[in-house]
Amino acid sequence: MPLARADLESLLRDRKLVPPVALSGNTDEYATAPTGVTALDAALPGGFPRGQLSEIVGARSSGRASVLLQMLRAATARQEIVALVDVLDMLDAASAAAAGVDLGRLLWIRGQVLIHPGLCRDMNQRALDRAIKALTLVLQAGNFGLVAFDAAEAPPRALERLPFTTWRRLQRIIEGSQTACVLVGDTPIARSAGGVTVRLTRAGGARGAAPAPVEKRGVTVDGLLFKGIDFDVEVTRARAQRQENVRVSLSTHCA
Repeated sequence: MPLARADLESLLRDRKLVPPVALSGNTDEYATAPTGVTALDAALPGGFPRGQLSEIVGARSSGRASVLLQMLRAATARQEIVALVDVLDMLDAASAAAAGVDLGRLLWIRGQVLIHPGLCRDMNQRALDRAIKALTLVLQAGNFGLVAFDAAEAPPRALERLPFTTWRRLQRIIEGSQTACVLVGDTPIARSAGGVTVRLTRAGGARGAAPAPVEKRGVTVDGLLFKGIDFDVEVTRARAQRQENVRVSLSTHCA
């Protein structure tokens, strides 16, 4: 059943998901939403820009789910309300809670896209259209510190058929707000002029190499997400006098 904006606002009121500090009306164009990963926040710098569309890009087992969960954990720890439009319904709620995400402050919108639809390709397009509508409603509702649209491993052709004006419309909705919107995918989807692209690769791996085993979303060991994984991060931002790329290496190994 589609979620109308009035229904969403009513749900937020009923659950008393109201942030301690109003998140609307942001006038600071440099405001950021920290990820909670020190090295990544330093490279961004500060975190993902608020009021902008950004993206996390990476193949399977590149660490994209680990970074996403860390962002949700950091945001809910700041007492912000967050939303996840889970296009393929891949989030494991129990593992997310074990990773430190406050589920009481998370609006989880579950989708269903068929990875191998056979002759029913239109089903995927309709599912993606519904996911985009849900994302639109969430951004229009406001008061979310972080909104993530996880389309990782969604059929590329279905994503490519989405009109580019979709992303421009979403950017206009959040511009000037304190909401950081992050798109998660295998390859770049879209970002606003003030947004950033964070590209993740397994350390020592090359782009285009055979994918590693499927990443289990939310697995924690001793409080660390995906313990024992090293990955490289490339940060690209468009809002600069020239194209700016920063590379950092992150590790989940214990000292």
